Amino acid sequence: MYFDVIFAGFGGQGVMLMGNMLSVAGMHAGKQITYMPVYGVEMRGGTANCTVVVSDRPVGSPVVHEPVCAVVMNRPSAEKFAPRVLKKGMVLVNASLVDPKYVKARTKKVIYVPCLELATEVGNPRLGNMIMLGALCQASGVLDVEQVVKALPKALDQRYHKMIPINTEALRRGGRFVAEL
Repeated sequence: MYFDVIFAGFGGQGVMLMGNMLSVAGMHAGKQITYMPVYGVEMRGGTANCTVVVSDRPVGSPVVHEPVCAVVMNRPSAEKFAPRVLKKGMVLVNASLVDPKYVKARTKKVIYVPCLELATEVGNPRLGNMIMLGALCQASGVLDVEQVVKALPKALDQRYHKMIPINTEALRRGGRFVAEL
């Protein structure tokens, strides 16, 4: 098994947390992992992306030019990363912020996830990243949503452990959204 993904958006959307959560969950599932964050010059509001590789074999490099998957949380990320996804890959798009006309992908598998609306439904509009991570797990099969849920206490700083129940709900809601498509 080999899977790579680029998570991209602007600072403050939880892009790095999505990558870190997938990485921690993958390690706990016995997978080989690389995680490479890339920050723009500004933090909150600036561009941010990270690449995660999940494999059954050792990973030679964390650098991925043509990913199997891209998760794009804003328009600039959609314009930059969606066209790079392999033809047989997939793109997950934050439909709350990205108009489909800005998604020019080679792949036919593009999934539009209404992150803000689903996160608001769960009870916290700031959990769009967890909605998207659950959607990614369901759509790709890279890990089961419950493997990511199980990794929450290990991936989140102790001071955020009170948020584990609502993060769990958001991850599961994102997975259900894709399962119901």
